[in-house]
Order: sequence, then structure tokens, then C-alpha cells
Amino acid sequence: MNPSNMNPSKKAAGTGRRGARVNQVSLIFDSLSENEAFARMAAAAFIMNMDPTMDELADVKTAVSEAVTNCVIHGYNGGPGKIYMTCRREDDVVTIEIIDHGVGIEDIEKAMEPLYTTRPELERSGMGFAFMEAFMDSLSVQSTPGKGTRIIMEKMIGREAAMDEAL
Repeated sequence: MNPSNMNPSKKAAGTGRRGARVNQVSLIFDSLSENEAFARMAAAAFIMNMDPTMDELADVKTAVSEAVTNCVIHGYNGGPGKIYMTCRREDDVVTIEIIDHGVGIEDIEKAMEPLYTTRPELERSGMGFAFMEAFMDSLSVQSTPGKGTRIIMEKMIGREAAMDEAL
């Protein structure tokens, strides 16, 4: 991955493809475990105007928690650093991008295996990526050792309500 590509998305707000409603917010915060709760609540607040179900809200909050925790614990090994989070809405899809400029991931495929952890001494469960995949509609992980990691997650909001209406 090219380090110049490790900057948060800079797409304009307003309207997107086919006149879609678009909104975006970007945050930068310190790599501290207490900021995980802040990131969760910021993502939840961002999607509130999309009228999510309680399950959708919980799914997004859990996925964001896992991604930010990975940055703190694995990306920066509990040390100082910045975490970049961008939430983007395009119609009924929310995209959440979380970036760190930490140690990066040597083997993404291995890191995404359930129960795999590089920090067993911290009693980590190794389920972060599995939870992100389970709770979001799509997950992309890009990483360069020594440069950092970018996680991009997407979720359609309102799918459950649309499915209920169809029944």
C-alpha cells in the first residue's frame, strides 16, 4: 500500500452517484483506549438521521469498537499515535473508514482468522475482524508493515425495515 493512500477519504459532501444524498464527517483522535467509546458514540450519532434499527445501531457501534481497539492494541501497541475515522453516508449506506499509521499487519489473511491474536499476553480473543465481518455488510483491510492499516466497513441501514415491509 502506498503511504500517500493512507490519508482519510476526501470525497465531497452533497450529492453522489445518481443524485444520492451524501454526508461525511472525519475525526482524528489519540490512540487511547478511552477514545474507543468516543468513536462508537460518534459513529452512532452520525447514522441516527438514517433511522437505524437498534440492531443496526449496535452492529455499527460494535464494529467501530473492534476497529479502534485494533488500532490502539495492535497498530500502536498501546503507545502514542493518531487514529483517523471517516463516516460517510450515501443514501442508505454508511461507510466507515478507520486508519492508523502504526506497525501495520504482516499477514492480513492470517490476522483475519477467528481466534488469531498477536497479543495473547493481553488475553485478546482474536475475534475483532470476525466481529467486523459479521456485523457489517462488507469489510476491507489494507495494510503495509511499518506504515499502518486502513479498515473500510460498509453497512446498509434500513435493510431490516425493508425486509419487514416485504413480508
